[in-house]
Order: sequence, then C-alpha cells, then structure tokens
Amino acid sequence: MNVETLQALSEARRTGRAIVRAIDLATGKDILIEPGAGVSPLAEAAAAAARADMSGLAMIEGRNWFLSVFNPPLDLVIVGAVHIAQPLVRMAQEAGYSVRIIDPRTAFATATRFPGVGISHDYPDEALARHPLGRRSAIVFLSHDPKIDDPGLITALKSDCFYIGTLGSRKTQAARHARLKREGFSDNVLARMHGPVGLDIGARSPAEIAVSILAEMTLVLRGTKAKTPS
Repeated sequence: MNVETLQALSEARRTGRAIVRAIDLATGKDILIEPGAGVSPLAEAAAAAARADMSGLAMIEGRNWFLSVFNPPLDLVIVGAVHIAQPLVRMAQEAGYSVRIIDPRTAFATATRFPGVGISHDYPDEALARHPLGRRSAIVFLSHDPKIDDPGLITALKSDCFYIGTLGSRKTQAARHARLKREGFSDNVLARMHGPVGLDIGARSPAEIAVSILAEMTLVLRGTKAKTPS
C-alpha cells in the first residue's frame, strides 16, 4: 500500500466516511471508491460490499478484484430518553453501534438511566448541527413530542443517514407527514421515515419494541428483503 492510499484511508477514517479499496489481483493496482459515488459495475460491487460490511473477492467484467471495506462505526441517535430507549441502547451497542441520546428534558436523559452513553440536552437540530448524521447513521424518534421531534426530523430528512424511525400510531404519522409537507418535503422524501417504527412482530413491552426497531434498522442497513414464511 503506497503512502497516498494510506493517507486517503486515514482521512476517510478521520472524517467518518466509508471507503473501499479495490485491488486488481492481476496487476496489483488499487482504486479507492466511496460507496454510492459511482454507477460502474466496480462501484456498485464496492457499495454492496460496504453495505454488507464484508470484504472479499469479486469477479467484475472478467477481472478478479479484492474489495477491502473500511467502514466508520455504526451510529445510532435516539431522540427521546423514554423507557424504550433503555433496552434499545443496550441492544444496539451489542450490535456494534455507537449510541447517543438527545433529549432536552433533563429529568429523562440522565447518566443514571443511560450509563456510559453520550447525552445531549439540546434540541435535536442543535445537537445534530454539532455532530451531523452520516451514511452509517440511524436515528430513532421516541419522544412523541412534535416540539422535540420535528426539528430533528427536518435535519434528518436533509441528511444521508440510512434509517429514520418514528414512534407513534398511524394517525400520529399522518399528522407528522402533514406538518413536514408544510415544511416543503415531498412524499418521496417523507417515505424515508419508518413509522410506526419497527417491524410488525406484535411487540408490546419496551424490550420487544426495541427488538423490532433494531431488526428494522438491520433490514434497511443490509438492503435485504423480508422473506415470506413458507
């Protein structure tokens, strides 16, 4: 690996960007590819490898390549330090996410309830301005308070995060969509929101709801399709 490649990989890590080093096994030549930045077969293979978090061999247009994935850590932002957030933090950490909590309500967002987790008591748009969402970020809105959720949703919908989840009934989701439409968002953009949040597995308890949320995040992250039981 030459110095230029090492420097580029170091810069990608510093700035939290995913990058794939594609090595032509016949010549040893390498190319650095940012996932999603191109439409060639090699770029598409690199994007798929990054999405799967899996380095490996790939045959592309008759040539053997080794795709080495350098992904930043997965990032989960939870807006609303409610009961569901407590098991969701633990489960997400087990799944490899760096987790942060945003909630201006200081009585809910405490170190006692969320030990070892970064907590911001700012409103979501302010907190996300300082620590932006990226392609490896998921954000879940649990506060059920439009004054807290909506500023963060506006920021999230303008970002390239891979998952946006929103708690609430279908009636609540419809009202949320109406408010965001008045902010200028189209139906196509609003379709990025997953609400009611989580896969429909009949979850009832906070822990079960957390399972459903993490499962849906994983489904979106990996780009797979749900299978219908036979």
